[in-house]
Amino acid sequence: MVGFFQGVNSRSWPLIEQSGFFCVNVLALSQEELCWRFAKENVDGDPSRFEDIDYTLSPSGAPVLPGVIAWIDCSIESVTPAGDHWFVLARVNDLHTTESKESALVFFKGRTSGVTAH
Repeated sequence: MVGFFQGVNSRSWPLIEQSGFFCVNVLALSQEELCWRFAKENVDGDPSRFEDIDYTLSPSGAPVLPGVIAWIDCSIESVTPAGDHWFVLARVNDLHTTESKESALVFFKGRTSGVTAH
């Protein structure tokens, strides 16, 4: 299972929730630009986040970004109100990891850094 908190004012979340599935893309440290491209809320509804990105599809049909060090394909099990967020609980249906030695990108306290498994 995978769980995360989603802001209630997100414009993209209703589309993801309606589909019933999503794919977690674990970015490499060198992919910080992609992190910010997808992390910031799209103010005008322009779908340009995926423009010029040669993504593939997970088994459920969700986008898998190029160069990620892992992806986790999930189906939504439940969505629970939690203040100004939703707590989303999802079932892992498929996953893939690469042999990349690169650190995973981590966001903490408004900044990005890397973490490597030993």
